[in-house]
Amino acid sequence: MSTTVGFVFTRPGFLSLLQDGGRRGVMHMGLATGGAMDRHAWAWANRLLGNSWGTPALEITFGGIEFQSELDTQIAITGAEVQCTVNGQPRPLWTTLAVHAGDTVTLSAPRTGIRSYLAVRGGFRVPPGLGGSCATFTREGTGGLHRDGRPLQAGDRLPCPPSLEPVPVRKVPQPWQPDYRAPLELAVIPCAQVERFPADTLARFFASEYTLTPQTDRMGARLKGPALDVLGKTLISEGTSLGAIQVPADGQPIVLLNDRQTIGGYPKLGAVTPRSLDALAQRPPGTAIRFRATTLHEAQLEERQFLRFFAEQV
Repeated sequence: MSTTVGFVFTRPGFLSLLQDGGRRGVMHMGLATGGAMDRHAWAWANRLLGNSWGTPALEITFGGIEFQSELDTQIAITGAEVQCTVNGQPRPLWTTLAVHAGDTVTLSAPRTGIRSYLAVRGGFRVPPGLGGSCATFTREGTGGLHRDGRPLQAGDRLPCPPSLEPVPVRKVPQPWQPDYRAPLELAVIPCAQVERFPADTLARFFASEYTLTPQTDRMGARLKGPALDVLGKTLISEGTSLGAIQVPADGQPIVLLNDRQTIGGYPKLGAVTPRSLDALAQRPPGTAIRFRATTLHEAQLEERQFLRFFAEQV
């Protein structure tokens, strides 16, 4: 008889994926990095519980989950504005919550935002795979609970570490909780093949509004708006980076995301900064998006501050 205890899911939701900080050192093998789409919400869920940087959490897209706990532990739920209940009683988000063996936890569909993050004290006990990561890749068939890329299924048990010393109750201050209704402006570092875009095209890009289309997924955010002209549309395929803005032949930009392909031959106007990608990860199709130019130095300072706070890295 198995002694493993954890959370047993009676309703797994539309798309619930185990995600951590992503894989490193694998792109030369044609494997994407993956990891949590909204690193800000994912990092806060772990920090509230005293978990170390990189600890796996469950990324829940569009809510709608229900699970029963088989142990006494603590959880934190951040990200999209869902209604969380424990045994039918409402519980707050962005804070440390106690759950006990036999408790039933539910998350509704989100009011704002689209991705929630469920972390548990000590992290889900799932062995790492390629690149030292358990990040779920449905396209590649790797990672996740069963190491085959499958999203969470009804009846799955996510193993949790038992008998850990509880942490004090913590809450993210309201000013630090993002407003997913706010107008979305993404910071962009002009780079890569920016010289292939005429000056009037760049001016139009930064002055125009684009719309997030329903074709958006974990691979890329496809946008619709004023078409961008490119000088010389073909390139030798080269490595891609997180946030790169590719412009295919139709002139409609695509922002490459966590599960992107590792190489591409479309010209790239620049790259959306990591902190802006967190905000993008929470917006549904139909969201209006604008862009503003930033510098590599400014983006690096922002990322360094983020890592100092959440990962104690510089």
